[in-house]
Amino acid sequence: MKIDSKSKKINKAWVNQHVNDPYVKLAQREGYRARAAYKLKEIDETLGLVKPGQIVVDLGSAPGAWSQYLRRRFAPKTAGTGGAAVGELLGTIIALDILPMEPIEGVLFIQGDFREQAVADQLHAAVAGRPVDLVVSDMAPNLSGIESADAARIEHLVELGLDFARGHLKPGGAMVAKVFHGSGYDQLVQLFKQQFRVVKPIKPKASRDKSAETFLVGMGLKAT
Repeated sequence: MKIDSKSKKINKAWVNQHVNDPYVKLAQREGYRARAAYKLKEIDETLGLVKPGQIVVDLGSAPGAWSQYLRRRFAPKTAGTGGAAVGELLGTIIALDILPMEPIEGVLFIQGDFREQAVADQLHAAVAGRPVDLVVSDMAPNLSGIESADAARIEHLVELGLDFARGHLKPGGAMVAKVFHGSGYDQLVQLFKQQFRVVKPIKPKASRDKSAETFLVGMGLKAT
C-alpha cells in the first residue's frame, strides 16, 4: 500500500504531539499506562466521586489507566502514605473491556463485549448483588467517520452503560461516561437527566483540544 506524503506528515505530527504531550510524560513518570488517568483524576478532584471502601465498575477499562487511578485512590492512607499501586486495597474494582488488559493487583478484570448478554451476565455475577457506588465508562466504538452512524453507536454504548447503572447503582450513586459533541449529544444529556438528580458535562484538561470527547457525570441516582 502506498502512503502519500500528506499522510506521512500527519502521522509524524501526531507522533511529535504525542511524545511531547505533558500528560504522556506525566503518565510515564507516575507509572500510569495511559494519559487518560488524568481525565478521571480531574473529574474526581472536581466532584469528589471516589472514596475508599466503594464498589466501582470500570467499563471500557483497557489498557487500565482508570483502574490504576482507582486502585491508588483505594490504597490505605496509613502513616501518611497512600496512592500505592500494590498492597492493601480499601474498596472493590471490577473492570471490563473487549480488549485484553494486563493485570492490576486487586482489580477483577472481565474480557468481553459489553453489548453481549453473556458478558453482561458475567459482570452481573461479579457484582454479586452488592450495591455499586460508582460506574465509570471510557467506552467508545470504532468510529467510521459517518456522523449519523457513529452517533448511533456512541448512544447505544452509553445507553447500555446507563441501563447497567440503573440496575446496580445504589440510591444516590454516580456515573461518569465518555460522550462526543455532535449529533446525539443533547439526547444523551437528557437521558442522564432522567436518571440522575445532578448532571455535569466536564472536558478535562487532559482531553485534547481537538477532540470532540467530553464526559457526562451523573450524580444522585434517582429512585425508580
